[in-house]
Order: sequence, then C-alpha cells, then structure tokens
Amino acid sequence: MGTLENRYTLTQSQKMMVFILSMSLYGLSNMITELVPSAYLGPIEFSIEYFAFIPLTLCILFHPLYAAIGASLGEVIFGEIMLGQFGGFGELEKFIAFSLAMYVAGTFVRDPRNRKQVAIAAILGVIIHQAISTMVDILKVWVGVEELEAVPGLAESVVVIEGFSFLNDVLFSGILFALLPTVYLVPRLYGKIEPLLGMKPRDRNDRYSLTEIIGPRLIVTGILLAASAFLFEFLSEAGFNVEWEADFLEMFGDWFIYVSLGVALIVAVITIAVMLNKKKNTTNNEKEEKAS
Repeated sequence: MGTLENRYTLTQSQKMMVFILSMSLYGLSNMITELVPSAYLGPIEFSIEYFAFIPLTLCILFHPLYAAIGASLGEVIFGEIMLGQFGGFGELEKFIAFSLAMYVAGTFVRDPRNRKQVAIAAILGVIIHQAISTMVDILKVWVGVEELEAVPGLAESVVVIEGFSFLNDVLFSGILFALLPTVYLVPRLYGKIEPLLGMKPRDRNDRYSLTEIIGPRLIVTGILLAASAFLFEFLSEAGFNVEWEADFLEMFGDWFIYVSLGVALIVAVITIAVMLNKKKNTTNNEKEEKAS
C-alpha cells in the first residue's frame, strides 16, 4: 500500500511549466473547435465539444491539479477574454466543472501504462464534466432562471433534451476526442515527455489516490464545487453578474479568432522550446558529471 511519502511531487518551476503547457495547448485546441461547424437536429446540437484528450493526457502523465486548472484557464483566456467575451459568473461554472472532472480523471490512474485505467479515467472525466453541466442546465430551467425555448411551459422536457445532449457529448466527443486519443497517447508518451520537464515518469508507487490521500473529503469537496458551479450560473442567469464584453469578433470580423489561436500557438511553442532547452542542458550536465 502506498503512503503519503510516495506522493508524486514536482518543483515550483515544473508545476508552472505543466500549468502553462496545459493552458496553451488546450486553449489552442479550443480555438480549433470553434472553427469546426456544428450540425443541428431540431434543438439538439451535434458538434465537437472539446479535445478533452489534451488535458486528460497531461493530468495523467503530470500533476493533475495544475494540468486541470491550466486547461480550464486556457479556455477562459484564449476562448473568451481574448475574443472580448467574458461571461463573469457563468464562466466560473465552466471552470469549476471542467477542472474538477479533469482532476478526478488524473487521480484515478495509478499506472499510466495500464490502458484499462487510462480508458476508464478518460471516459470518467468526460462523464463527470457533462453530468455537472447537464444538472446545472436542468436546474436552471426548473428553478426558473432560464426558459426552455424548445418546449415553452414544459420544464420537464428539459430532462429529455439535456439527457440526449449528455449522451451525445459522452458517446461522440467522449469516445472520439477523449477516450481513443488518450488511450493511444498516454502509453506512448509515458517516459518520453516527462524528461522534457526534468522529471521522472510517474509509477504505480506514486500516489494521487482518491482514497489514501483525500478519502471522503474529495467527495464532499466535489459536491460543494458542483453546488458552487450551479450557484455561479444561477447568479449569472438571474442578473447578478459582472460581465466584460468588447466582442472583437463583431468589431473586427471572424478572422480575429485566428489572433487568439496564434497567441495560444506562440505560447505553446515557446513553452515546448523552453522544455527542450532544459532537457538539453540537463543532458549536458549529466555528461559532464560522468566525464569528470
């Protein structure tokens, strides 16, 4: 059995690199999904929800907390603020739900080489995120802070519509853009990408255990965070909100989305370049030590 002494630790610089890498890569992918058109069947939207395999892979290989928060912040910065669209409390709901889901998925995996664990974690992360979002959307209609445009006056129908949307997101985006890529990438990147940050790969003795480290507190914390997500969304829909909107897309045209995409790409490239340079310096130092 693992103990707290086995807990996987990183230096502050490594945590920052994981955070920035996750923020830039997921922010970049979020911009790409904005460019992919959606298809509609009545009130149901078929679209690429997100490329969740990016934060899932980073949460499993590195530190789940910093990778999860970095990805969520990347969506807010590159997908909202840089486009002049910040929804205030409404964005906090998304931030909390996505961070919590990715963190739980990352802590679930003991051995990144175990494809079964990786697969369960990937689909678990998507299910948690979509479940929180679905419950928030249903409660907004039931509480009365938002009207259901599809079937006015019939609040119960939101369960069917949101339930179908939940299944669509889990089975479509969850499998194609979370489960399959994550199961493919994690075992192949394991042991190869960690040295770029000057760190050793996680092994089965390194603990981010849900039961051994956090135990019931994670469940309680998760429930409180999910409730907070609804509270912030409720305040947003009820008008108690602080929004910032410049709407650069409306001002400059749809091409402005490429500005945000370009900035995210530059940050990602710089981060990877720093990682490669750090690995090169580490390798040279090791050779010098052996030579002496």
